[in-house]
Amino acid sequence: MMEAQIPLWAGIPASILLVLGGLLALTGSAGLLRFRTFYARIHAPTLGNTMGCGCVLGASILVFSALSARPVFHEVVITLLLIVSSPVTAMLLMRAATYRNRLAPADAEKDAR
Repeated sequence: MMEAQIPLWAGIPASILLVLGGLLALTGSAGLLRFRTFYARIHAPTLGNTMGCGCVLGASILVFSALSARPVFHEVVITLLLIVSSPVTAMLLMRAATYRNRLAPADAEKDAR
């Protein structure tokens, strides 16, 4: 197997992006554990997921572009899908929870009768 050396100009920023992505994902996970309500809990992991994975994919684009000596954009499609799907999913979950909470008092009154 051929050994390829990652150039220093690509390795250092990629390392920084990977560490930053890991810290963002860790922060999102800590927010999920720390916050009490559903609405507060859904916000932190969504941001950590989107920005953390964005940093990891940016590092991947940088390293594979440097190794192949040409721009590599395969990860751009993954990044676009991630940027679109994660916040949309969180928004749908929040709307479902709001709808459920709005109907809950009416159901409680009906059960009391």
